[in-house]
Amino acid sequence: MLELRSNCECCDKDLGPNSDARICTFECTFCVDCAEGTLGDVCPNCGGNFEKRPIRPAALLEKFPASTKRVFNPKLKNPD
Repeated sequence: MLELRSNCECCDKDLGPNSDARICTFECTFCVDCAEGTLGDVCPNCGGNFEKRPIRPAALLEKFPASTKRVFNPKLKNPD
């Protein structure tokens, strides 16, 4: 089951469970702006591509909540 991580790893933008987010096969999670713009549709962690993260139906969020774990790497946005 997907974790539905709560933020963009690049800019730290909040990404709720129904947000338009992008993930790679390792579930690295990014907002659309960072995935398509800053990162050029290539995951900086694994080199893979991104796909649209599925939406978990609201009726299942109580039983299977989104993750509260935050992953953030500010060096992704500003590699200097």
